[in-house]
Amino acid sequence: MQHQSPRLMPALHTLLGMTLIFSVATSAYAESDKGRKQPKTKPSEVTYASDARVQQFAIDVALRRDLDPVQVRQVLAQARKLPQVQKLILPPTKVSAKNWTAYRARFIEPVRLKAGHSFWTDHRQWLEKAEAETGVPASLIVGVIGVETLYGRHMGTFRTLDALTTLAFDFPAAHPRAAARTEFFLGELEQFLSLTHRQGTDPLSYRSSYAGAMGMPQFMPSSWAKYAVDFDGDGKIDLFGSAADAIGSVAHYFKAFGWKPGLVTHVAVGLDATRLDLDALLAPDILPSFSTASFEAKGAVLGEPARQHPGPWALIELHNGDTTRGGQATSYVAGTDNFYTVTRYNWSSYYAMAVIELGQAVEQTLKGQPVSPTLAAPLR
Repeated sequence: MQHQSPRLMPALHTLLGMTLIFSVATSAYAESDKGRKQPKTKPSEVTYASDARVQQFAIDVALRRDLDPVQVRQVLAQARKLPQVQKLILPPTKVSAKNWTAYRARFIEPVRLKAGHSFWTDHRQWLEKAEAETGVPASLIVGVIGVETLYGRHMGTFRTLDALTTLAFDFPAAHPRAAARTEFFLGELEQFLSLTHRQGTDPLSYRSSYAGAMGMPQFMPSSWAKYAVDFDGDGKIDLFGSAADAIGSVAHYFKAFGWKPGLVTHVAVGLDATRLDLDALLAPDILPSFSTASFEAKGAVLGEPARQHPGPWALIELHNGDTTRGGQATSYVAGTDNFYTVTRYNWSSYYAMAVIELGQAVEQTLKGQPVSPTLAAPLR
């Protein structure tokens, strides 16, 4: 989730001493890391203690965020440069043909379905509360948390401070969007420093993905700042240890991005070869752009009651491997504004379909029903 951070804050003031900040990690985060093998500092590791860029950044952040510049510098001085993160952030050198069938199979599988069943059963009250307050279906929330972290089992082992500092100051130049990504991660690092200050937590205690995404729902720091909520009302927002907060935050995220209660995410669609203008239908990508009339005029075929919906629609294309090498025919669905909202979590139609279908499949197991095949019924 990529959101730029605000850059305007008032002048400096002194915070509590560094001893309090660094003495003991906040219990919620310490608990989330128990038993997890943590990276150890090695003599050969490079830190940012003497990096002039980082020192200036610390001063700038302190001015914008009303923080103690000495404290910010002391925190950033302990950040380590992670070559592994620099490698992981690069696009793959060898790109295989997209395969929806294979992608789906990674998530709609026995282990994740069993874990999802337990998660839904254990946290049913929070899922029902979230759906009642936001209109976001419980199944979608369950699907997102299941795809992101297998219900909190895999929340990342990189120290967040290291990952974000590495990507902010040493983002690989070989990346095709290096300049834009550098700016993005500078903003995320600033948000992270501000977040840990507001939470009163040790910035060195946080663990995340290699890109700095944190907790059960894998929120970037800017998303945490904008969309995370204290859903269980205990006075703190904990996306690592509180399933309730994770559930409420995912629902709040989708509501903020325009989720429309009662609207399906997608419907089945056919293609009429006699009037098909596939290039025109695919040109807007996943952005719903066609009225029902214009959609059908370009060769899309909708059934009832979908034809009664005025739109807008997007033609969602899901490849099933290279057809010249045994792959199956491409799949298509018609996506609505709600499908587009799901992609605001991750800009991918494959991802959106996976979270939708995983949530539906988990719900089917709760009802004792067999899991539907690929491209299941749309989510309302």
